Amino acid sequence: MIRLEGITGGIILRILAAGSFSLMSGLMKLAAESGVTAPEMMFYRAIFGLPVVLAWVMMGPGLKAIATRRPLMHLWRCGLGVTGILCLFQALTLLPLADATTLGFTAPMFATLLSFLFLKEAVGRHRWLAVVVGFVGVMIVMRPGGDPLPAVGVAFALVGAGFSAGVTVTLRHLSQTEHVAAIVFWFFIACAVVGALLLPLFGSLHLPLAFAFLVGAGMAGGVAQLAMTESLRLAPVSAVTPFDYLQIAGAVLFGWLALSVAPSISTLAGAALIVASGLYTAWREQVRRRAVTAPTPPI
Repeated sequence: MIRLEGITGGIILRILAAGSFSLMSGLMKLAAESGVTAPEMMFYRAIFGLPVVLAWVMMGPGLKAIATRRPLMHLWRCGLGVTGILCLFQALTLLPLADATTLGFTAPMFATLLSFLFLKEAVGRHRWLAVVVGFVGVMIVMRPGGDPLPAVGVAFALVGAGFSAGVTVTLRHLSQTEHVAAIVFWFFIACAVVGALLLPLFGSLHLPLAFAFLVGAGMAGGVAQLAMTESLRLAPVSAVTPFDYLQIAGAVLFGWLALSVAPSISTLAGAALIVASGLYTAWREQVRRRAVTAPTPPI
């Protein structure tokens, strides 16, 4: 069995996570084309992804790792995460795959805003400039002067990204005391429970092919979640985060090959600005942290 270690191992796992997330989103989009709703997507992602998570827990840290000392913080994190994933899946039902995925990557911009508003973090002009560039990219993706995207779909994508940013800010505190197994496990449980409660309202019978898409998407989502979190154990955030943007390339390819939807010039141009904004924000965050932790030179 190949054992991954160090920064190279973290990068390999992050690329695996990006590919798995792309596969999950693509399969969910195919399921949406068959009439599957966002709550159903969330429920089946959790149900079929949970066995993958449990297998990893049993082979790795063990069940004791899912115990928590901060249940209320987990409840808050799960509330943000469940709302965010429902919005992002709803956007997936309304927008082309590449556009929905691209708009989902506005989360770093919202994380900057939330850190400034609620954590009172100092945000320099460079990071504010990155936020502005990112939102210009959003406007280009929306194509206001051409064939515009459905406003409701764009709104769901941006709200979902905002809640994802809230999760990122919350995890900064939660990960200080909680094992990553607990964070992933309880989030999947929350998605399964909320999804089950919503199924009587939004669920229906589907063709076997649509159900097969959901099974594959759930398993891919479980693999992606584990690969993403494990990559952070092996490598610094700054080393692996840039590879997340491979999901946009994956969405473009999947949409083109499986859905016969070629990306528009506006989508590609807007995606380039959003990616540049996210990468620059990540780089500036790393520079800031190094400056804070740098030793004081001797007098």
